[in-house]
Amino acid sequence: MPTLNEIFQIQASADCLYTESEVESAIDNMAEKINLFLKATNPVILCVMNGGVVITGKLLTQLNFPFTFDAINASRYLNQTSGGDIHWKQKPETDLKNRTVLIIDDILDQGQTLEAIINYCKDHAAKSIYTAVLVDKKLTHQKPVTADFIGLEVENRYLFGYGMDYKGYLRNASGIYACKED
Repeated sequence: MPTLNEIFQIQASADCLYTESEVESAIDNMAEKINLFLKATNPVILCVMNGGVVITGKLLTQLNFPFTFDAINASRYLNQTSGGDIHWKQKPETDLKNRTVLIIDDILDQGQTLEAIINYCKDHAAKSIYTAVLVDKKLTHQKPVTADFIGLEVENRYLFGYGMDYKGYLRNASGIYACKED
C-alpha cells in the first residue's frame, strides 16, 4: 500500500494528457454514438468495476433508451501497477441469455480483462456484445480485442483519473494523467 506522501508526489508530478473538458467532450461523443447504435436493442449495460464506475455513470445519464444495468468485476491489477491473472470478484445477476450487452470500462490496456469479460458474456449466451472504453492505450503489439466505442487514445504510459487508478488511488482525478516516467 502506498503512503499518502507517495500518492501526493505521483499526483503532483504527473503529466495531464487530457483536461476535464476534453474528457467530457469525448464522453459526449461516445454517448451520441451509443445512442444511435443501441437505441432499439434494450441492452444489458455491464459496468466493469471498479475502474468503469466513472465513465459508466457519466454515460448512463446521456443514454436515451431503455436498458438493464448491472456490474461485473474482473481484475488483473488488484491495486498494483502491473497485471497478473484474472480475478473474478463479482459476476452480473442479470441473465444475459439472448440479450445485447454493452460492457463499459475505463481503459483498454493489454486487453486480457476485457477479453475475459467478453468470453463470460458469450458463455452466458448473450445475443450480441459491444464494448465501450473511455481510453484505448496505443501499444506496439496487437491486442486480443478491440473496443466498439472509444473516447480517447493515449500513449503507453501508466494512467490515472476518471476511474483509472494508481495503486487504488486517484480514480477521482478530474482529467487523465500519466505518471512521470523514470
